[in-house]
Amino acid sequence: MNPISSNFDRITESLPFVIRCVRDEAELAKAVAIRRSAYGRHVPELAARFTTPEPSDLDGSSRVLVALAKLDGMPLGSMRYRTNQYQPLDLEQSVSLPAALRNRVLTEATRLAVSQAAVGRVVKAMLMKAMFLQCEAGGIDCIVAAARHPMDRFYQWLYFEDVFPGGDFIPMAHAGMIPHRVMCCDVVATKRRWQAVDHPWYSLFFETRHPDIELTPFPVAPTRDDAESAGSRVSARIGHRDLR
Repeated sequence: MNPISSNFDRITESLPFVIRCVRDEAELAKAVAIRRSAYGRHVPELAARFTTPEPSDLDGSSRVLVALAKLDGMPLGSMRYRTNQYQPLDLEQSVSLPAALRNRVLTEATRLAVSQAAVGRVVKAMLMKAMFLQCEAGGIDCIVAAARHPMDRFYQWLYFEDVFPGGDFIPMAHAGMIPHRVMCCDVVATKRRWQAVDHPWYSLFFETRHPDIELTPFPVAPTRDDAESAGSRVSARIGHRDLR
């Protein structure tokens, strides 16, 4: 049973895969593998950095979502997220956010990666649905993302707006100086806007129940002792037993 519940008005649909936070080192390895494969296709200069988990995967400050095929457990997609409640977001290594955003509770969507197979489009939609629902349930004000071209068009289609006037692409120091467009959406306002314009994903996200998406609470800040020993206790830090 999902730790977070939502109300759905219409139908229940089953997916050919499950989406959940990684439970152990084996599932984290699968998330890293699909990340490396996807970035290898689109941003090969970064792919070499993704042969092993990153510090943000291990230090307890983030959650890593993974989509696993029901048939054989193969990874189909992954995404990582972290809030700004206890430490700066990843993109704040490269840009200073406007004061209006610094005073709000944010979560950053990073490392969105999906399979090249046809199911990849569905996986991407369901990963974003998991993000939206967890933000809605967790009281998150805004989702922010640094998107390279042409991924910025995807976020624009989701009604994300530019954080900086003009929508300029800014070289990101934490992403190999590759230019990214910094975008955000207000979770509550975007949901209302989708409903008002009859966005194609409104019913999919907010009126259809997908039991194969397992929602989990946002992480709490690790203590100093937790952070120092995270590398040796990765399974405990990323497992569901840490999500009470």
